Amino acid sequence: MTRVAEGTTRIGVAIDIPEPWGSELTRRRGAAGDPQAAYTPAHVTLLGPTEIRTDALPHVEKHLEAVASAQQPFTIHLRGTGTFRPVTEVVFVTLAVGISECELLAAAITASEAINRDTRFPYHPHVTVAQDVPGDALDAVFEDLAGFSARFAVSGFTLFSHGGEGPWQRRRDYPLGGLR
Repeated sequence: MTRVAEGTTRIGVAIDIPEPWGSELTRRRGAAGDPQAAYTPAHVTLLGPTEIRTDALPHVEKHLEAVASAQQPFTIHLRGTGTFRPVTEVVFVTLAVGISECELLAAAITASEAINRDTRFPYHPHVTVAQDVPGDALDAVFEDLAGFSARFAVSGFTLFSHGGEGPWQRRRDYPLGGLR
């Protein structure tokens, strides 16, 4: 990743994958040779890396509070693998349940006037398990996790920030439905 421009903050919003599955998927990503495994634990992205004006961060945080309180907790069921190949060199674990809830959250998050995100592709909730690694490594993780299955409750999402180097930093958790 590159350094953020002066006066801006790089943020992302994600749903963490709980244990024991989170560390299992992160470990498998690392075993595929994906260097992002060291910096990015397993997650479902709601807002990918996005630069915002630093002075807009309080507005974004308030917006995220409203988004979270309007969404009730839901279930995600991860099952099997998918890929974006040949468009991008990515293998992921698919969502069998929870897709529409993630889509609604992602759309609500990007509705903030402080968030301007040009996307190359439509939003597709997933858990990346290998990216930009050799084809045989992509094939191996695709096959190894084809039978993967995990079901868990989602009670919130997290705002992260990144300074351009090292791991993403957890800034704040947002409980769904006003839960505490």
